Amino acid sequence: DYAAAMAGILAWFWNERFWLPHNVTWADLKNTDEATFPQAEDLYLACPLAFCIFIIRLVFERFVARPCAMGLKIQANGPQKAQPNAILEKVFTAITKHPDEKRLEGLSKQLDWDVRTIQRWFRQRRNQEKPSTLARFCESMWRFTFYLYIFTYGVRFLKKTPWLWNTKECWYNYPYQPLTVDIHYYYILELSFYLSLLFSQFTDIRRKDFLIMFLHHVATISLITFSYVNNMARVGTLVMCLHDAADVLIEAAKMANYAKCQILCNLLFAMFAILFISSRLGLYPVWILNTTLFESWEIVGPYPSWWIFNLLLILLQLLHSFWSYLIVKTACRAISKGKVSHFTQLLFLA
Repeated sequence: DYAAAMAGILAWFWNERFWLPHNVTWADLKNTDEATFPQAEDLYLACPLAFCIFIIRLVFERFVARPCAMGLKIQANGPQKAQPNAILEKVFTAITKHPDEKRLEGLSKQLDWDVRTIQRWFRQRRNQEKPSTLARFCESMWRFTFYLYIFTYGVRFLKKTPWLWNTKECWYNYPYQPLTVDIHYYYILELSFYLSLLFSQFTDIRRKDFLIMFLHHVATISLITFSYVNNMARVGTLVMCLHDAADVLIEAAKMANYAKCQILCNLLFAMFAILFISSRLGLYPVWILNTTLFESWEIVGPYPSWWIFNLLLILLQLLHSFWSYLIVKTACRAISKGKVSHFTQLLFLA
């Protein structure tokens, strides 16, 4: 029956030989009076917390970010609106937002408008759906605030841990490494934030890299979940902190761009580009992938979920390479054209 089928599926999914090293069972990692270990059910807390973070974001953008934007004289006005026209509006909403030449000629005859005027109407109508600079600034300020907080928390926590200075400490006595309050808080907050980003991505400002960012969020959530369930939390904290560093700078650069502080924007972008490329093409493979692929193999040895975890980390490295390529390509194109002040606008897809 249904209950027996579900029990079979759950037993297959939580197979100890997939998730845990040889000779380790889930019973070995049950909480006791002496030690607490990560439990899969702990992650359920992230779902309601993600909703709370989304509500906090709405309040923050309305009562903190918006007044800051007004103080910087960022206007709430959006792009110029297209003049009302029922026929063109119907085509725009029901058929296409980018009419071809044949359709333009047909509309021109129907409305007795020239083709150029109709093209301008469709352009204005498309721009009309784009959010204002004020909305963009508020979104970036929220992300900047969260990334700054969580990165600061991560650095303060990690500098007291032995595995920051010696990554082999991530694997000594694995998986019997107790879960501390700091690690639990760090993981649940990061997971909740990325869950909120995953769902709010469909309502946020839609950018050209939508699918890449969606894949990034899914990979990040999978990595956080995987590393928590099989207690690879120590190396997981290193991965999270490393990634948050560059995210702080890119959101700060966006805010400066929207506020038309171009010199500050260029400086922040240059700092971001250097930090992003050096950390994600240099530090990440040398520090993180080295310990998850080689040091863990030497100390613990591979097992099925170890392979999945490392495949996800390699996927993240491929995304790093793609974004680094975009950063370098965009910067070189802008510099070669003598328009350094515009390269951030190209990168942000604003």
